[in-house]
Formats: sequence, C-alpha cells, structure tokens
Amino acid sequence: MASTTTSILNSVFLFMIIFLGSTLADFNNEFDITWGDGRGKVINRDLLTLSLDKASGSGFESRNEYLFGKIDMQLKLVPGNSAGTVTAYYLSSKGSNWDEIDFEFLGNLSGDPYILHTNVFSQGKGNREQQFYLWFDPTADFHTYSILWNPQRIIFSVDGTPIREFKNAESIGVPFPKDRPMRIHSSLWNADDWATRGGLVKTDWSQAPFTASYRNFKADACVVASGKSSCSGSAASSSGNQAWLSEELDITKQERLRWVQKNYMIYNYCSDSKRFSQGFPPESIRSDYWRSWIIQSRRG
Repeated sequence: MASTTTSILNSVFLFMIIFLGSTLADFNNEFDITWGDGRGKVINRDLLTLSLDKASGSGFESRNEYLFGKIDMQLKLVPGNSAGTVTAYYLSSKGSNWDEIDFEFLGNLSGDPYILHTNVFSQGKGNREQQFYLWFDPTADFHTYSILWNPQRIIFSVDGTPIREFKNAESIGVPFPKDRPMRIHSSLWNADDWATRGGLVKTDWSQAPFTASYRNFKADACVVASGKSSCSGSAASSSGNQAWLSEELDITKQERLRWVQKNYMIYNYCSDSKRFSQGFPPESIRSDYWRSWIIQSRRG
C-alpha cells in the first residue's frame, strides 16, 4: 500500500513538473494565426508551428500591443535544406512611420549555417542591419530569442547572451522607437530572390513543407489597451518586478556582447564604408567601441 501511494505521489509530482514547466503562456490566448490557410497551427496550447509550401507561407501576431518590455520566445528553425526561406520574428507598429525590431533567420543549404539578421526601424526608417552566425545548430533544438526594449535601449539576446545593443541616441538626432505600441509578429515565407547568397540559391520545393516551431513565450511587458499602459499609475506598482524598464548591460554581459560581435558577426552597417561613403550614421560613431571598429575596417 505504501509503495502504491508513493508511486501515485511520484506520478502526480511528475505531472506537475511537466505541466508547469511545459509552457509559460497559452498560445491560443496570446496569438492569432493571421494567414496561411491552416499552415499555422497551435498544438496542445503550448506549441505553435508555421509551415511553408509552394502555395503559401503562414504567420501569426499577438493579440496584445506592447510599449516596452522583455519578450522571450523559443524557436526551432526549419531543418535541412532551408535555402530561400525566411523565418521572421519581430515587433512592429502600424502606419507609414512605423517602428520595428527584427529577428530574421535566413535559411541555407544543408550543412551551411543560418544567418541571423537583425534590424531596427524608427519612424519608418531602417537600414540598421547587423548579421550573425550562431554558435549552435538552431534547427536541432529550441533556443530562446529575446528582445529587451525600454526607453534607453534595445538589446537582442540569444539564450541569455546579448548579441546586439541599439541605444537611444535621440540627443544626436537619431529617432528611437518609444511612442508607438507594437505587436509581436512571426512569419515563415519564401524569399529566394534575396535570402540565400543574394538570391543565387533558390528554394527546393521538393523539401516542402518547411516548418518552424515555437514554444515558451513570455512577455514581461507594458500592455497598451484603449490608449492606456499597464505600466502606468497604480497598475505599475502592483504588477511586480519591472526592472527591465531601466535594465542595461553589466560588465559581464558587455564582455559577452563583444565576444559575439568579434567571433560571429558577419555584417555591421556601422562599418560598411562602401554603403556609407558619404559618412556613417551618427549612432555608429558615438561610442568608442564602434569608432575603433570603423578605424580597423578602414585599415583593411
């Protein structure tokens, strides 16, 4: 009898671990599948998949709008020959002068690395691209891709390691996304006119359907509804820890950022002297770090 009771308790305990650890949000409550005619699916509430075939891709968006926050999502990218495909995961506002914070994963031939493309748009202007290889296979398992967005900076992170920081440089005339609430979007689509080696490698449709998977979404963020933010007034004082509203990189994370940029960055608009032959964007030359990068790139 005692062994039976112990077995039952162990089973209940295991169930609690699996249930509590399996998801941080119910995808049915958090997101709407916005296109794809059934190619986007929520499975058991805690797993979402997007698929692409020759007829169509698919996509989803959050039901909530956010103005600042820390957004985490675990993704497992399209495996095998993903050339020509793009898996986009981003924050975006509406209108002609929109703001946007981008993760885009550019597919490649089997055995070649994915390219992680990042960009920041403010008031409808982007052209702030940085691209990276990853230090792991993003198709073999889930990894956490995070956006920290507060009034002072935007930090892109992978599994807790910062890969890019875009600071608020309004003081030198650079617009910063801080006034327009944004929704979370993701899409899987065909971009073989540019995505892989500048469009030289086309999508192999015999490999379709291509599928990307999502789980463990978490948003510690200011939700905007009817023009009001959950982080204002008494709501903010009762909503728990909002340290991310003033978070910045400590010394350890600054070192990790430099490690990634030294070893895995493959393109940085701030050092593209051919593209900006008439002068680099002002935010590119504000810091000593980027100034030294630019000097080294000019020396060849």
